[in-house]
Amino acid sequence: MKELLLISGLGVLALAAGLLNLRKIFMPVVILGLLGNIGFCISDWGSNETIYNMLLMDNYALAFNIVFSIITIIWFISSADYFTDDNNFSDHFALVLFMLTGCLLLVSFSNMVMLFLGIEILSIPLFVLVGSNKTKIKSNEAAFKYFLLGSFASAFLLFGITLVYGSTGSFDTATISNFISTHQEVTPLLFTGMLLMLAAMAFKASVAPFHFWAPDVYQGAPTNITALMATVVKTVAFAAFYRLFHSTFMLMSKEYIFIFGILSALTLIISNITAAVQTNAKRMLAYSSISHAGFMMVTILTVRSNTANVLLYYTLVYSISSIAAFAIFGAVSKANNENEEINIFKGLVKRNPLMAGTMTLALLSMAGIPPLAGFMAKYFVFTIAVSNGFLWLVVIAIIASLIGVYYYFKIIIAMFGDHENADAKIEINGLQKFLLIICSSAMILLSVFPDLILNLL
Repeated sequence: MKELLLISGLGVLALAAGLLNLRKIFMPVVILGLLGNIGFCISDWGSNETIYNMLLMDNYALAFNIVFSIITIIWFISSADYFTDDNNFSDHFALVLFMLTGCLLLVSFSNMVMLFLGIEILSIPLFVLVGSNKTKIKSNEAAFKYFLLGSFASAFLLFGITLVYGSTGSFDTATISNFISTHQEVTPLLFTGMLLMLAAMAFKASVAPFHFWAPDVYQGAPTNITALMATVVKTVAFAAFYRLFHSTFMLMSKEYIFIFGILSALTLIISNITAAVQTNAKRMLAYSSISHAGFMMVTILTVRSNTANVLLYYTLVYSISSIAAFAIFGAVSKANNENEEINIFKGLVKRNPLMAGTMTLALLSMAGIPPLAGFMAKYFVFTIAVSNGFLWLVVIAIIASLIGVYYYFKIIIAMFGDHENADAKIEINGLQKFLLIICSSAMILLSVFPDLILNLL
């Protein structure tokens, strides 16, 4: 409960930050608040606190709360320039913090009502943040498309919850699971409700074929918001996805296991093939994000084996790599008059060696090249897939990874190539340099000590 009060309280404080003249100190206040949230999670570890039979702060919720708090701290540091607008800084802070409140509900819900509220509290601030660059038509278009399609997904989720309630007579996840266990056959009404909820959650997690919104929205949104969506939002979406099917529908796995297998395969194939033909670096990174959703889907496919620790590890590793890549892309794009093509990376190794080195590590990690943490993350996913009899899916995933190596290396080759303005250095401040060093170190350390994360759950 302390975690929820802290995050939502920071959001309320952000609304008044402009009036209270807290502009210069509010970023440190938010970061300290998120560190306090992590401290509350550590102190509550193992308590399994139940909040009004609507939320369950078990170790699963606390672990993902810690992970998305760490990622958000890194994001705030990398996105400091996004909060420099005197007129809108408090609005931006408030929207992000209220979004985090939705994140907390999504990783800890034990009632379908809280799942729906969490989705809406997460989504509505994002609709605004995606369109926050009011001077660009692409940002406005992305916000409208995300709002329209997101509303349809929310309607599917609500309709699915209604059908599940009509079948079981309860919104409580444990009660629904108990109903399924005591009935030999799954009714068509319950199965339809589950399918509608599956489609809605797949949309939120940008899983094919419900991914079509993601490339356009990621490309049109401000780069800092794209990084937030590709890391924090994706982590929380999969945490909620996993929790829903683990705590509620796990006993129906024989009914949906084939569907999850197809969704995983489609996501891996479509995203990687499409990414390989992109010339826009931001759009390529968007398809890369969808590709990683295919790997994360394997943990939900094998939910009966309690693979939450693998999902936790994968989301953390992917998010650190991705947020570093988007931060560097944003800086390079800004230095090249907001150009987003891959060729803006030409000669980066001479223009800023630290950025080039960190970007190389991030791309190699996302590609799954040893000895980086991304390789270990994919290895654990392949292991659980093989142990659960999905060798065919592992073969598809390996082929998809090889395609991924091709398009990731397009940027790496450009960075180490020649550039006509190689002497035009790209400067970043000391805090950003520190952030890149932290991300680079994490990508290596998490590969050497994966048990630090895997043993949490």
